[in-house]
Amino acid sequence: MRKRKVTSMDIAKAAGVSQSTVSMVLNKKYNVSFSKETVEKVERVAKELGYVPQKRKHRKESKKEKLLVVFCSNLTNPYYVMLLQGIESRAKEQGFGLFVCNTQRDLHMEERYLKMMWELKPLGIIYTCNPSHCFMELVEELSRSIPVAIINNQNERLNVDAVELDNSKLGRMMAEHLLELGHRKVAYVAPPLTTRQKQRSKRVEGFLNGFAEKGLKDQVIIKAAREEIDLDVAHIDSEYKIGYELTRELLKESPEVTAIVGLNDMIAFGILDALHEAKLKVPGDMSVMGCDNTLFARMHKVDLTTIEHFVIFKGRDACDIIMKKIASHNTKYSDIEPISTYHVEYEPKLIVRGTTSYPREIKRRRR
Repeated sequence: MRKRKVTSMDIAKAAGVSQSTVSMVLNKKYNVSFSKETVEKVERVAKELGYVPQKRKHRKESKKEKLLVVFCSNLTNPYYVMLLQGIESRAKEQGFGLFVCNTQRDLHMEERYLKMMWELKPLGIIYTCNPSHCFMELVEELSRSIPVAIINNQNERLNVDAVELDNSKLGRMMAEHLLELGHRKVAYVAPPLTTRQKQRSKRVEGFLNGFAEKGLKDQVIIKAAREEIDLDVAHIDSEYKIGYELTRELLKESPEVTAIVGLNDMIAFGILDALHEAKLKVPGDMSVMGCDNTLFARMHKVDLTTIEHFVIFKGRDACDIIMKKIASHNTKYSDIEPISTYHVEYEPKLIVRGTTSYPREIKRRRR
């Protein structure tokens, strides 16, 4: 007959101590203090009863967290929050966690985060904007071992997967809307138009081209913030302040303007407040447009005319691309790993609300 295995309960009864004491003594838990006599007694009884310690199962290496890294240049703009929302909703469905790297458009921070990727070894990396030009090669090198997807400006050609946006098209759509309403003297308010932020310049370029086709390019005033602003850490109201302060300057310099466009919705909100402070009615005295169709643009009292380019969907698609790359990496085809490049693009849509209308003089003629 098979001999019954001695348990910690047996030792506890024989030694006259609690089972937890036996367990801690035999497992050498030194964080709890026992008298020398108690320790010796438990060990002696265990030996007399023929206690055989259980073989410890070697813990398998803990299952690695399914991690995706997301690079953001700015978390003060709802646009990036919407992108993150789209990425996270899809990542959560697939059991992935997110690690967000907010570079704040600082080259040193971006480089530091990129160098961390070799050690962190995430299953995928998503850039919510174009990588800085000086790190393009590093990003492409990373993409050879870690799937990388970039939500980028269509005009930037990279050898990585991308959810693309034709910023020139967005600018052109803004111009077409204002031209159809009869606006001729207009202004475009933007953050610094630097080579590092080429997507901004592309949006402005598209707007200018729309007016140039009608022979009205010289009627467009481009009001861009100073380049130093991009060197500061972005605050929650940074882009709003750009819209607000540059509009105040614009009203003094060019009062004949009938429409002002913000490069994005956050800038447009600043434009609206500056106009309200100047006691100018929107759209009665001035039309205003934004871009991105963020949550605040849809609010009743704001009612901003803007461009929808399906930001949340782009976040989900970027995540889907990463999932597909992971799946193809894990599935060999004739012992050869398939190589594919994905490019996704959404057609933007004009959302006309309550901040754009005919310019003043046309309104008077229509009465």
